[in-house]
Amino acid sequence: MDSGGRTERKKAVICGISYQGTNRELKGCINDANCMKYLLITKFHFLDSNIIMLTEEETDSSRIPTKRNIRSAMRWLVEDCRPGDSLVFHYSGHGSQEEDIDGDEIDGYDETICPLDYKTNGMIIDDEINYTIVRPLPRGVKLHAIIDACHSGTVLDLPYLCRMNRDGRYEWEDHRPRTGVWKGTNGGQVFSFSGCDDHQVSTDTEDFSKTTTTGAMTYSFIQAIERGEATTYGSLLTSMRTMIRYPHNQRSAEHRLSALLCRLMQRLAGTNFNQEPQLTSNETFDVFLKSFSI
Repeated sequence: MDSGGRTERKKAVICGISYQGTNRELKGCINDANCMKYLLITKFHFLDSNIIMLTEEETDSSRIPTKRNIRSAMRWLVEDCRPGDSLVFHYSGHGSQEEDIDGDEIDGYDETICPLDYKTNGMIIDDEINYTIVRPLPRGVKLHAIIDACHSGTVLDLPYLCRMNRDGRYEWEDHRPRTGVWKGTNGGQVFSFSGCDDHQVSTDTEDFSKTTTTGAMTYSFIQAIERGEATTYGSLLTSMRTMIRYPHNQRSAEHRLSALLCRLMQRLAGTNFNQEPQLTSNETFDVFLKSFSI
């Protein structure tokens, strides 16, 4: 550890895919990736050398977000991890679903992320993500995943989902497979914030930053931390949901009339996002008592 409090035991993989030149092009994903890197370095003291960036703007061919390179980066992330390590996996891009063939999904569908070359080489399904970066984690290691994609609610295949209503009341849903296959860790902790529920879509929008396009989920995650509204996992999730629900008046929950007017404006403008960020974990805990830290 150097004099600035930085540590080499923090590692991150950040992936932003815009699918340039295709009919499914996204505008905000590389912005999301760059903003997440800045946050990790300035707020959480990650070393630049311990962050792998995967975007179409990278000049190193091994850093283009192909299926092969994303797989390699995920393996690097958990390689030789030991107690005290803090790991981050951030993905901003397309997400999808495909039919579950091994019977471990309650709804019958696997959630997926879509590499740049997914049309030729296929998607990466939640079973593989879980096997690669969740199950190997030993006790004392912490992983945070931030997944800004459609259908991403349970994309890490973690055993428990925090089902929270708009009043902040919640319960943990048991998503352990009926097959009995273990989808937790080898003693480590995993927390996954995702852009929406499995049946929802995530938004790429200019509604938050008027000068650039961002993913609504990534923007709300970063802003909640910057504003000091991420003291606990519950306060972070609540802040993210409020920002996405009211993009034109992010504190409108404090003012009932303003909130109602805001929702009407959103409907008229077509910007009332139908997405609710989700929190999943390998274990249950009190989300409003457990301090958030990366």
